[in-house]
This record gives sequence, C-alpha cells and structure tokens, in this order.
Amino acid sequence: MKLLPSLDIEPAQTATAAVIWLHGLGADGHDFEPIVPELRLPRDLAVRFVFPHAPSIPVTLNNGYSMPAWYDILDMDLERRADREGLTTSAARVAQLIDRERERGIAPERIVLAGFSQGGAVGLHLALTYPHRLAGLLALSTYFATGRDITPHAASQGLAIEVHHGLFDPMVPELMGRMTVDRLRELGFDPTYRTYPMEHAVCPEQIADIGRWLAARLGA
Repeated sequence: MKLLPSLDIEPAQTATAAVIWLHGLGADGHDFEPIVPELRLPRDLAVRFVFPHAPSIPVTLNNGYSMPAWYDILDMDLERRADREGLTTSAARVAQLIDRERERGIAPERIVLAGFSQGGAVGLHLALTYPHRLAGLLALSTYFATGRDITPHAASQGLAIEVHHGLFDPMVPELMGRMTVDRLRELGFDPTYRTYPMEHAVCPEQIADIGRWLAARLGA
C-alpha cells in the first residue's frame, strides 16, 4: 500500500514525539498547518507534526464529483451510511504513517493521533485498533462511524481521549459528539468531552486547550 503524502513540520531539534493530524472532507494537510504555532508548545517538547493529504475520490454526497476524502459519504445520515470499507482502508494507510514514525525512532506512547470531522472518524477507529497504545487521541467535531461494531485492540486500554465539539455545528450535530463519548464509555474508555460556542470549526479557546493537552500528554 502506497504511503500517504503528508506535510511534515519538524521541531527545532531532533523530534522525540509526533502528532499525526487528519483533516476533514474536502480539505488537505495544509488545513491545520497554521495551528501549530498557536498551540504554543514548549520548544523542548520537540514535536513533529504530520499532516497527511487524503486522496481525491468520488463522493456520493457531492453528486459523485471527486474531492479529497478519507472515505465516501453516502448521505447526510453520517453514522448509518458511512463507507466502512473506505474508512478502514484509510485507517490502514494512516497506520503506515504511525509505523514510519516508529521507524524514525518515535515510540508509540509518544505519538498522538488527531482528526477533524471525517479525519476524526478515521482516527477513532485507528487509535482503538492499532496494536500499540498511543499517547492519545484527539477527536474534533466528529462522529464514531464504526462505533457499533468495532472491536478495540487490548493495547488501547487506558488510551487518553479528548473529544471536542461545537455547540452550533450544522454539519455534524453536537449530539453526535455526545453519542461518541457514550459509546467510548461503553467500550471501557474514559474520554474527556469539551464543547465550544462554535460551528463546524476550531476556535481560539479550543486551540489553547489542545495545546495544554498535548503538552501534558507529551511532556513526560
């Protein structure tokens, strides 16, 4: 399987940790690039940011026209009509990027997986099924597309999970964020849930919270 192309942002010194951040539908790896300096992470954290680019595929909801997407969206009922095969294929390709970080000398427990919207759905599936526990999972404005039938890997037990959602999200209603948290708890996880007065986006207060969370997860 061909390695996904990605935008990599290197720290000033040799990287000792990594954040792999997945964009949403129709975007690319540059979407969250401007956030890196806004996180205000300590320089000595030495975090490499990896922003993969999803391939362009025909998207049913987009009248079949191609756009960057991690999987097809069949209709607006996101949870019920997720393209599971496409999602799990993307998860396997992102897993290759985690493996690459390990080959670069970064231990799994020093790797955070983050994802927004579609990217968050891929991140949820991958972080729970990857055969090594990661430093954490950041699920932003997303939904648990494979939550009904996923079997988490034993290695994921105790995974630190942050779920964030906009209270006024018209694309992925905030109810889906709460449903994601409920399902994670049913599976034995203990996610933190934060909401913000925003739509399908990120906001300054949230970025500050993400920076603090990443520093806590990767500061040891």
